[in-house]
Amino acid sequence: MSNRIIECVPNISEGRDRSVVNAIAGAAVGTGCRLIDVSSDPDHNRSVITLVGDETGLEQGVLRLVAAAVARIDLTRHSGAHPRMGAVDVIPFIPVTDTTMEDCVALSRRVGESISEQFEIPVFLYEESAQRPDRRNLAKIRKGEFEGLAAKLADPAWAPDYGPEVPHPQAGAVAVGAREFLIAFNVNLATDNLSVAKRIASAVRHSSGGLRYVKALGLALEERGIVQVSMNLTNFRKTPVLRVFDMVRREAERMGVLVLESEIIGKIPRQALVDVAISSLQVRSFELSMILEEGIEEAER
Repeated sequence: MSNRIIECVPNISEGRDRSVVNAIAGAAVGTGCRLIDVSSDPDHNRSVITLVGDETGLEQGVLRLVAAAVARIDLTRHSGAHPRMGAVDVIPFIPVTDTTMEDCVALSRRVGESISEQFEIPVFLYEESAQRPDRRNLAKIRKGEFEGLAAKLADPAWAPDYGPEVPHPQAGAVAVGAREFLIAFNVNLATDNLSVAKRIASAVRHSSGGLRYVKALGLALEERGIVQVSMNLTNFRKTPVLRVFDMVRREAERMGVLVLESEIIGKIPRQALVDVAISSLQVRSFELSMILEEGIEEAER
C-alpha cells in the first residue's frame, strides 16, 4: 500500500448474522485495501466496517463490498433500532495521510457513479461531496428510511445524484460522501424508558439547541432492556468527547437515571482519547511526547 491513506467506513444494515457480516467485510480486502475493524450491534442491526487504503484499493474494495452486501441483505426483511435506507447505508471517505478532502470528494463521486451503474442503486452524495447544499446532512437524506424511499424518489426534488429514480427492491439507496473524522459514541442508560433517552438526545444535539458538532438519537436496545443515546461527534477537537459524555450524564442524573456505560463504535483518533485524559487529570503542559508509545514510534522513524 502506498503512503497515501484514506479511511472508508461503510455502514451495512446487518448486525446479527456474523457470517453475513464477515462475508461482506472480507469481500473488500485486497491490494491497497485493508480491513482494520468491524463493529456490529444486534439491536441496531447494523455493522460499521473500517477500511484503509489508497484510492485505487478502496475503489475496488468498496465495490466488492457493495456487491457482497446486495447479494446478502434484503431490506424488506430488515428491522433494527438504527435508521437506514440501504443495504449499504452510507459510505464515507476520510483523508488520513498524504491525501486531501478534495481527493476524497473525487473518489466518492467515482465510487458513487460506479455503484449506480453496476448495481442499479440510487446514490445520494452528502457532506463535502454534496452537489447541493440541502444534501449535506445525512439525516435529511435518510429521512423516511427504506420504507418511505419510493415516495421520496418520486419527488423531483429528491432525484438521486446517480442512478435510477426508484429504489433497488432489496438494497434501497446509498449515501456516499467525504467528511472529516467522525466518532460514533453511544451512552447506555439504566432504564427502559425510551422517552428519557429521546429527551437527553434532544438536549445534547446541536440541531435542537445542544452542543455544536453533535448529532444524537434516543434508541431502545430491546434485547438488553435498556435505552441508548446514540451519537455522532463530527468535530472532537471543537466539542471534546468528555464534554459530550458529561452533559449526557448530567441530563440523565437530572431525570433520576444512571449511566451504565459508553461505547465507541469503530475506530477513534488517538488524540480524542488523549484529550479526555488531559481534561480528566488536568495535566499541565502536556505533550504527546510524554506518552511512551509515542516516544518509541518517534525513535523508530
